[in-house]
Amino acid sequence: MENLIHPAHMLLSELDGFSVEIDVSRERADIVLNRPPFNVISMEQRDQLRLVFESLDHNSDVRVIVLRAEGEHFSSGGDIKGFLEASPEHVSQLAWNVAAPARCSKPVIVANRGYCFGVGFEISLACDFRIASDTVQYALPEQKLGQIPGSGGSARLQKMVGITRTKDVVMRSRRISGAQAYDWGVVTECVSDDELEKATDALVDELRKFSPLAQRTAKKLLNETEDASLTTAIDLEGHCYSRLRSSNDFREGVEAFHSKRSAKFNGT
Repeated sequence: MENLIHPAHMLLSELDGFSVEIDVSRERADIVLNRPPFNVISMEQRDQLRLVFESLDHNSDVRVIVLRAEGEHFSSGGDIKGFLEASPEHVSQLAWNVAAPARCSKPVIVANRGYCFGVGFEISLACDFRIASDTVQYALPEQKLGQIPGSGGSARLQKMVGITRTKDVVMRSRRISGAQAYDWGVVTECVSDDELEKATDALVDELRKFSPLAQRTAKKLLNETEDASLTTAIDLEGHCYSRLRSSNDFREGVEAFHSKRSAKFNGT
């Protein structure tokens, strides 16, 4: 068994351009982009971010994951030179890596401020909740390089805002503010820059009050029925509802409601 080797062991030996902080007392993990001043995301970093999300998904001490950045900018995007150097096989994995927050069964919050361009925007779109500072500027500027978004950005954005607005953003490399993104339904909340951390903390604490099992079920159901017909979505919702009825968390929730006390969920 000691001869078994997996590339992930080496890949995570030294994190490239970000750090991970776990606060067990608050059941929270923070993935912090930290390559100042613009937090450019390298090709290797994308692989590492995927593996870290997968690791945190299996960490029983973590209920909620926060993706944030040091400094005044979330991320100006990817390492442009890295695209020319990367192999076709590596490039083909870009969308899979960036989709890691969506695949993660736990709630993922992203806190955005300043530049949020390219892959910075794409990975934010893959999160469940986007809290935006009023300083944020979102963009998919790949047209300026003779390219298109390659990590799911145009596809996710189109699902949220429709084809007309997506063409406006993608084909014109147009920037949108946090306020406009909120009006379009892209972000969950837009706050003043000095309130970004406070708003993120409040959402973490709110999500921790719910049943982990019900949260995982809701996320999986909503993700998997996004492209489904209404009939199929309602049918799947009913199956999920039925399964949760036999859970300890549902029993605890009902008993707490009738006892007029706060429920204490354990995720079973």
